[in-house]
Amino acid sequence: MGIRKGEIVGLIGPNGAGKTTVFNCISRFYQPNAGHILFEGRELTKEPAHKIIHYGIARTFQNVELFKNLTVMDNLLIGQHHRMSENFLVGLLALPPKRKAEKRAREEAREVLRFLNLEQVSESIAQSLPFGVQKMVEMARALVSQPKLLLLDEPAAGSNPHETSKLAALIKRIRDEFGTSVLLVEHDMSLVMELCQRLYVMDFGKKIAEGEPTEIQRNPAVIEAYLGKDN
Repeated sequence: MGIRKGEIVGLIGPNGAGKTTVFNCISRFYQPNAGHILFEGRELTKEPAHKIIHYGIARTFQNVELFKNLTVMDNLLIGQHHRMSENFLVGLLALPPKRKAEKRAREEAREVLRFLNLEQVSESIAQSLPFGVQKMVEMARALVSQPKLLLLDEPAAGSNPHETSKLAALIKRIRDEFGTSVLLVEHDMSLVMELCQRLYVMDFGKKIAEGEPTEIQRNPAVIEAYLGKDN
């Protein structure tokens, strides 16, 4: 599997096919038994999970993973921790370099919140927000890290058709305005077909097909994986 700069690629397949496992391997939560994970020529297979964000990879999750008792702004500041001062004394004493870095981080967080139309919830506690808004906050936290590759795990879950259409337009804007490559796991085929330039299809932990959306719709192996042989 591969993804090019500025491309939106879908990873689809039946439940249990291994799609989220691929995300967990890329983001280093799981260690693959074999093979390699390369990003911009760098071998990631032996890297720890906390280093991945430094290389320009960010992700969202099927089940929202926010610091639920913190504000939206605080969640976005945490999303920038890798770019803020790591000097313990500077941080402890809140010396000028630390204050300057935090001010810049807040400004960048506000820019992302404006981009996603979330300014009005910046000081809200994350768990007080509706699920759909929490998913958008999680996307904001990923974006504020300025990723080169954004992994989106079922971003349309729980959305109605109107919300899904708006989400498709938003993901295209992210690609166009930030130059971000996007790898998308999604069960909503209307979103996948509208959004993705290429698709990979998995079943039982293996890639069974790849190609443009129109090709994938006609692929016998894909039809069998989704519908079964008798159909």
